[in-house]
Amino acid sequence: MRAAAPAVAPSAGHGRDLWGAVTIVPGREGVLEVAGYEGPAHGAGSRLTLTAPGAARVTDLPLDAVGYRGAVSADRASATYTYAGTPQETHPWQDRSFPFVLAVPANAVPGTRLPGCALSLTDAHGTALDDGTCTVTVGLPEPELTAPLSGVAGGSRPPTAGTAYPGAQVSVRDQDENEVCSTTARTDGSWSCLPGVDLPAGPVRLQATATFNGVSATSEQIDITVV
Repeated sequence: MRAAAPAVAPSAGHGRDLWGAVTIVPGREGVLEVAGYEGPAHGAGSRLTLTAPGAARVTDLPLDAVGYRGAVSADRASATYTYAGTPQETHPWQDRSFPFVLAVPANAVPGTRLPGCALSLTDAHGTALDDGTCTVTVGLPEPELTAPLSGVAGGSRPPTAGTAYPGAQVSVRDQDENEVCSTTARTDGSWSCLPGVDLPAGPVRLQATATFNGVSATSEQIDITVV
């Protein structure tokens, strides 16, 4: 499962710096979209290089465009797009985004930013044209809400339980954003809590939100009937 790249503002610097940002859950892949170059056009042989941050690795270069050739280094610590040149393309690095698929290790800590992400653009002779910054933030795995069972009728204070990242703060809310109960996930990832007040009779929709180290994730919603 790949995580989508959120929009961020270009970095300060030359005024035309390359930039990109993505949040990726540990053990998964995400697409880092690189854009932002506004400098002079450069022809065949110019090259965009991404240096992957930390223990992240480049796994794919999914750009679907004529005239660009992608290559991943043997250790997957970096990757490049090289412009081969086409008569129709006069601004090969402008007004276009360049996707790099990154894999984050399973032991990465949610909420941290992996260090060392870097971007550079060079001409056919290797002369630097532009550089930039990229941000890879480790996301939080989605919590699971396993009790009460979806579609099952029950009492007004149903035991609520599930799994989440160890140490994450978990809050269960209803369809009106009222907090039903909250707790902290245990070291094995399990969590449970009991509603402090009676849920209203009838259909109720519940969802769990986990928060850890500044990042959050939500579970799938479940529908129950309170009788």
